[in-house]
Amino acid sequence: MAIRGQQPGDNYCACPDYATNELGTCKHIEFVLAALEKKRGAKAAFARGYHPPFSELYLRSDSTRTVHFRAGTDCPPAVRKAAVALFDEARDWQLRDPRLDGLERFIALAAKRGHELRAYDDALDFLAGRRDAERRSLALDDLFPRGATDPALKKVLKAPLYPYQAEGTLFAVRAGRALIGDEMGLGKTIQAIAVAEILARHFGVSKVLVICPTSLKYQWQSEIMRFSGRESRVIAGGRAQRQKDYVLDDFCKITNYEKLQPDLDLITAWAPDLVIVDEAQRVKNWNTIAARALKRIDSPYAVVLTGTPLENKLEELISIVQFVDQHRLGPAWKLLHEHQVKDEGGRVTGYTGLEKIGQSLAPIMIRRRKSAVLQQLPERTDQNLLVPMTELQMIYHQENAEIVTRIVQRWRKMKFLSDKDQRRLTCALQNMRMACNSTYLLDQESDHGVKADELAALFDGLFEQPDAKAVVFSQWTRTHDIVIRRLVARGIGYVSFHGGVPSEKRPALVERFRDDPDCRVFLSTDAGATGLNLQHASTLVNMDLPWNPALLEQRIARIHRMGQTRPVRIVNFVAKGTIEEGMLSVLAFKRSLSAGILDGGTGEIALGGSRLNRFMKDVENVTGHMGEGEAMAPAEEVAVVAILSEAASVPERNADAKVMQSGTQTDGAGGTSTSAHKTQDTQDAPPRADPDPWQALVQMGAQLVAALGAAGNPAAPKHPWIERDPSTGAQRLNLPLPPPETAGQIADVLSMLASTLRGRRL
Repeated sequence: MAIRGQQPGDNYCACPDYATNELGTCKHIEFVLAALEKKRGAKAAFARGYHPPFSELYLRSDSTRTVHFRAGTDCPPAVRKAAVALFDEARDWQLRDPRLDGLERFIALAAKRGHELRAYDDALDFLAGRRDAERRSLALDDLFPRGATDPALKKVLKAPLYPYQAEGTLFAVRAGRALIGDEMGLGKTIQAIAVAEILARHFGVSKVLVICPTSLKYQWQSEIMRFSGRESRVIAGGRAQRQKDYVLDDFCKITNYEKLQPDLDLITAWAPDLVIVDEAQRVKNWNTIAARALKRIDSPYAVVLTGTPLENKLEELISIVQFVDQHRLGPAWKLLHEHQVKDEGGRVTGYTGLEKIGQSLAPIMIRRRKSAVLQQLPERTDQNLLVPMTELQMIYHQENAEIVTRIVQRWRKMKFLSDKDQRRLTCALQNMRMACNSTYLLDQESDHGVKADELAALFDGLFEQPDAKAVVFSQWTRTHDIVIRRLVARGIGYVSFHGGVPSEKRPALVERFRDDPDCRVFLSTDAGATGLNLQHASTLVNMDLPWNPALLEQRIARIHRMGQTRPVRIVNFVAKGTIEEGMLSVLAFKRSLSAGILDGGTGEIALGGSRLNRFMKDVENVTGHMGEGEAMAPAEEVAVVAILSEAASVPERNADAKVMQSGTQTDGAGGTSTSAHKTQDTQDAPPRADPDPWQALVQMGAQLVAALGAAGNPAAPKHPWIERDPSTGAQRLNLPLPPPETAGQIADVLSMLASTLRGRRL
């Protein structure tokens, strides 16, 4: 702290409030001034003024943030003469911007003359930032003399940047700390990766921290490897594991918002050079624990990515910009006072003068709309989005994966499978795929899953464009149910097209989607994969991938066809570490044989000879390349639900759209059964299986033993069958019952077993 006078701007304090409030004072300065004024002789001392023998370089923290010079009583004439050339005397000795390069010579001259020249930390930091920006700009001009069109930019990443992406990349590198606010679908991620690569190659950046929602961590890891070829580490696990991860010497670490506060000390010790913040708009209230922790992360470079910098309140934009440049917009109270419009009751009714804010943000923010760069966009882009599974999803997936493993082992040994084993195998594979979407597809009660929430987040950005529409495909109509909850919660109009819709009513659904501006989403099963013209939509989302690539292309052809005037974006949701990732890695789904069986294209599932061998090899390849997945912790799952405002119940639906498909579902014991809902289209339904009561009984017994073991061991992972009474804290067993036909067969088996035991006892 430095006290020089009683006027605002005379003094200096190192606190953050003084640096950002633009008042020229703070509570610490006011406290010291009040204490000094009580001392004897204070009035006379303040009247004489502050005249120290040494000279000073100081920063005035007002709306302009400028460096000033104050000559001391012992200042040599040569130093005073040099100051006249470098500082503007008429403006209280303010540093002239064009003469910034002469400041070092001025400081050297003062030292040579033996004169003490004090420069405070805030002034030195400000000058260092200005100097770094100048050097960075000159270096970029040398590296890429033709700017965004320079051929050297094509070699930065493994994939070429489109011109507007190259422009955004150079803008962010030049700014050092920048906000890329391009509309969704324009490739903000690849721009951030290109920024990191340029900074790493030419400006000494060796540590990059990516902060994103939990569901996008593995997606970032995949994209970094794909575009730059660099390894990155996903921060996961308990505190001890995360401590080990932060000690390791990685170029890039990827964490999520929920881990910022508990890991702030680890991040500070690691000291990242560049921080990339993705999907910043998802944290709408930045006055949270995670947001405050984010603002405490110090790094020379930062890139913030958001497709909607301003959603509802001006405060959201202020908070985002504060992380990029805390001085850019000034204090929040001042900005809101200048731009808010209030009624007589003091309620905010609107905003004014927003163009002035845009001008202030121009040096640090770049935003392009899709309509402005339409000619640069490719005809079609395909994107695989890797999402994590919840714990309950992983349990269901693993239960069925174990069934598949046992059957595969039996096939290896015998080179033969019975019809019953083939049915159980196909049902288990389908159950694994359905678990990747949501547990609702299996138990029709819970809704644990990430895909629907990620789809809702995608729509939040997409439908910022007033004419945007999307087509969403899933093999199962129960996926439609969980998506509809999110759509209803957001007031987004939709139609649902599936095999249960009578043929005479189908044209009306297509017409409504085409002609009604409020109908933004076309939900479809593979019943709509052929024969429909939906090219008035430019985004297609596959909630689950079919095994047959021809069927996938049929889906895409609904919008990527003659008459499409806009670039088409294809988004495939893929559950990390599951059968879906195995399908991508091995591409075994290209086998038409497997496709016909596992996509419900035929009712004939009995195989033999070479056909069975090919099918089983596909199964081995897919399940053997599932990769490693991280289940979302319950707290993270709750956070995702809260952030994305998940709806609480299934909405009322039209009577002609209530027909549900048949679907295999777990019976809670690892076995499989078939639901009894009526179906009118086999494409919507997976193959049916005859239940195996002995297998179901064994599996249920094993699960019961596991549940009892988990109940008696506080350190064991939470079991889905164990519930705790919220009032008493007592544990209770919630045992899921199998379908009636399986339950009846199990009862017969138990009765026969009991009779046998009684007979032996007699």
